[in-house]
Amino acid sequence: MSEPKVRAKPRKKTKPAAKPLTASAKKLLKAVKGAMPKPESACRKVSREHELKRMEQILQIFKREYSEASCSLDFTNPFELLVATILSAQCTDARVNKVTPALFAKYPTPQTMAAAKLKDIEKMVQSTGFFRNKSLSIQGASKKIMIDYGGEVPKTLEQLVELPGVGRKTANVLLGNAFDTPGLVVDTHVGRLCRRTGFTEHTDAVKVEHEMMGFVPREDWTLFSHLLICHGRAICTSRRAFCEKCPVARFCPKVGVTLRDTLAAEDNV
Repeated sequence: MSEPKVRAKPRKKTKPAAKPLTASAKKLLKAVKGAMPKPESACRKVSREHELKRMEQILQIFKREYSEASCSLDFTNPFELLVATILSAQCTDARVNKVTPALFAKYPTPQTMAAAKLKDIEKMVQSTGFFRNKSLSIQGASKKIMIDYGGEVPKTLEQLVELPGVGRKTANVLLGNAFDTPGLVVDTHVGRLCRRTGFTEHTDAVKVEHEMMGFVPREDWTLFSHLLICHGRAICTSRRAFCEKCPVARFCPKVGVTLRDTLAAEDNV
């Protein structure tokens, strides 16, 4: 009678030894830990007065760091800014600025844009992406401006959002940069930074806009958006938060930012 076979126990997989931290990584780890809020303070309810003061300090630093922050779209009048902002959806401002000079030279007013052949507009804005929808919006907005507003771009948020292709974000861009009326623009940079700094938990742009209006002085609404866009492009990017370079790190709870992100950011420098 043969002896029963004994199954060999599977070998336990050993985890590879962690690589030792480099000198720069150790330095960064110490800096980030020092900037992180203490667990007990993070859990403690923070007063509104404290948050308003924190926003005041952040704004003061950003105004110094990004003193030249302004609208990066090129325009000379409200109509040009309207068209440029529509074109900027899912497209860089730099690309839009390359397209608009020729477009505005050929169609400088709502009247000429409304009378243009749609195919001609599409051809001129093709490189901005989604050019068919954008062309429809531009011409549709131009026609409504001619019919309802006598060729003048309307100056209120309620009227602007009635134009084809115009939502609250585009309307606020117009209000703040063409009409000197405070408008708080919430794009991907602004929304991301408002969440990381702990001023909102919302992901909906309209809810973020309304919540931030309670923290940012009305006279700074337009500039606030420009400042956060500059910071979001330079330091607090969507892929990595370069906290070790951030001038407001000590005022930021770094919501959703991990130590792994900051170390990876160091490696990519």
